[in-house]
Amino acid sequence: MRLQELREQVWKANVQLPKLGLVTMHSGNASGYDPESKTVLIKPSGMDYDALTPQDLVAVDIDTGEPQGSERKPSVDLPHHLYLYRNLHGVCGIVHTHSNYATAFAACHKPIPLVLTSIADEFGDAIPCAPYADNEGNHIGRSIIENKSKGPAILLANHGVFAWGDSPASALKAAAMVEDAAKTIFLALLIGHPIEIPPTEAQKWWNRYQNHYGQRKE
Repeated sequence: MRLQELREQVWKANVQLPKLGLVTMHSGNASGYDPESKTVLIKPSGMDYDALTPQDLVAVDIDTGEPQGSERKPSVDLPHHLYLYRNLHGVCGIVHTHSNYATAFAACHKPIPLVLTSIADEFGDAIPCAPYADNEGNHIGRSIIENKSKGPAILLANHGVFAWGDSPASALKAAAMVEDAAKTIFLALLIGHPIEIPPTEAQKWWNRYQNHYGQRKE
């Protein structure tokens, strides 16, 4: 992929975060990875979303972790993004948010339970909550790898959400689906006791959505 095309994709993902209600002020970021050039593009630290342009994104070498030709500082979450790109095969987009309903589950150290077919579709299982990890070194990245399920997202206890995919757009979709599911389940908990979908049934929904949904060739 040409880097300018990736810049546009990462920029679009970032500016969608506040529009989708997934971030407040600067509380989140999106990045993208180009395997051919081994370059990660990520939002600058502390920059307003409405002021962001594609050229403001910071290019980082995946091997060294060093910014390439930018006067701006990359997001403080860069080490976590780099760790995931280095350790999750095929991932080319990552989104980190502190979206309200999902982060409420994270504050309680609770996974988002598998009680909706939409969760089975997108994630195939409950959305797990990793134990608390501090922000030093690769602690957060390792915790994500060690505690993730087969779906493209995880909660971090006392922190927020990380979601990923094969593009910045797919990572953004996963982050939005996490928040939507968390909100619906929060409302369901006010009514009563949501009933979990059995694993065998969840697998049916996962298989259909992952293999037949959308305008793909059969």
